[in-house]
Amino acid sequence: MALSLGFRRRRFVVRPLEAVDSAALSALHAEDFARPWTEDEFEALLSQDTVFGFAAVAEGVPDAPPWGFVLARSAAGEAEILTITVSRSCRRRGIGHALMDAVLRTLHAGRVEALFLEVDENNAPAVALYRRLGFREVGRRPGYYAHAAGRTHALVMRRDLG
Repeated sequence: MALSLGFRRRRFVVRPLEAVDSAALSALHAEDFARPWTEDEFEALLSQDTVFGFAAVAEGVPDAPPWGFVLARSAAGEAEILTITVSRSCRRRGIGHALMDAVLRTLHAGRVEALFLEVDENNAPAVALYRRLGFREVGRRPGYYAHAAGRTHALVMRRDLG
């Protein structure tokens, strides 16, 4: 599944993730997470039958690093977003929405009933995106995220797909 979208004279394509993407995913993950996942961790996840994901890459530049990616797991009629990130230089251009849309289309096709995710309560752009996509808060994990300034809660969000 490849989807071509444009913004500000630059176009990107959303394509499925592959194990060979692991090094680039780890590097991009390190931009935003206090404990970034390693290349080996991404490779191990992508080798699992229940895990899938998508990358947003520059159209026509196959070897360019991803501008963003999402990784999800689906089992027993439910799914969860494991991680999602967009490069700081590419934010506010619809990439996160396009990545989530690719996951939602895949889950709808697989007749998955619900999608869950966790998001830092202070990540206002992400929380707003998830709400626009139909997610609602169903719980909290106190002190889940560690930052230099302290700990913040994770919002547990759900979207029913049925």
